[in-house]
Amino acid sequence: MPARLLAGLLSLAALSPHSAVAEGPEDAGPLTVLSWGGAYERAQRRALFTPFTEATGIAVEAARYNGGLSDLRRAVADDAVPWDVLDMTRSEAMAACEEGLLEPLPADLAAPAPDGTPAAEDFLPDALGRCAISHSIFATVVAYRRDAFPGRRPTRIADLFDQQRFPGPRALQRTPAANLEWALLSYRVPREALYRLLSTRRGLELAFARLRGLDEIHWWEAGETPVEWLAEGKVVMASGYNGRFFAAMVERDLPIEILWDGQLQEHETWAIPRGAPHPEAARDFIRFATSSERQAELARHIPYGPARRSAAMQVTTHRDSGLDMRLHIPTHPLNTQRAVTKDEAWYARTRERIEALFREALLEE
Repeated sequence: MPARLLAGLLSLAALSPHSAVAEGPEDAGPLTVLSWGGAYERAQRRALFTPFTEATGIAVEAARYNGGLSDLRRAVADDAVPWDVLDMTRSEAMAACEEGLLEPLPADLAAPAPDGTPAAEDFLPDALGRCAISHSIFATVVAYRRDAFPGRRPTRIADLFDQQRFPGPRALQRTPAANLEWALLSYRVPREALYRLLSTRRGLELAFARLRGLDEIHWWEAGETPVEWLAEGKVVMASGYNGRFFAAMVERDLPIEILWDGQLQEHETWAIPRGAPHPEAARDFIRFATSSERQAELARHIPYGPARRSAAMQVTTHRDSGLDMRLHIPTHPLNTQRAVTKDEAWYARTRERIEALFREALLEE
């Protein structure tokens, strides 16, 4: 057995009291991880999936989705869950946990920090949930084509709605999140008052009116779509995930710029669906992937902020370009000055009603 593989096996065995190494052949995988595809999945494969396979011998297969709970509900109801691990936004994980769609996770699943600090003290507040563990903080941001605005360029989120100074079609995600917050910010609503106002019919109508005022909106669902539309020149401004835009700028040299003002920060989590085919291996994967070393390594491939303090301290340069990744993660002090922290509990509690109102106001002819 190669020394590297043996060391990996011993390391994982030490991390977990129910190591995947000790499982029977029927539980040995392959492990199916439901994730988001594109640049994000490529980063996960390099930082998480391949190292986990090297450490355990368990292959990892990635399946792709665009979020939402409908497929998970059907799979659990039919007792035919095809995935072992889910990569979910925390608001969706909270809602899924409340519905009984996820397996509760052991309180001691996450490993301590390298210096022995308990996980509960090392992770960011509320990162360790009953059914999910946060691994990264990502941001939904607006990016724009630099060549579309050769003179004055957008500097604030209100510029998304300023079609006189910044004309051209926009691309927005087909979801209330970020769109509603940005619409109210354009009225100069204070960040601390956003969700209180969105809990009222007046606040929702103000947000819907601002969005309806845009002349041409192209709605997207898959995370790579806004990048491609910007690359093609189909739109001049687009919402999207900061990591996808970073990859487009660094790997493809696309002439786009990220507007950090109003970025909507959110936790991304690992969870196990109820009835997962390989639950023991799934728990071992989550323990492995949420370790400080793995979180820091992921942030060297795609600029999402680690959910552990010890991991954030280890973030250095981009593995391929050598760029300082600390300047590109959402949680960097320069980027977070006017960030909005998504109220994930509010979305978990109101998602069905808010999504129905959003569809009725903006998507249905």
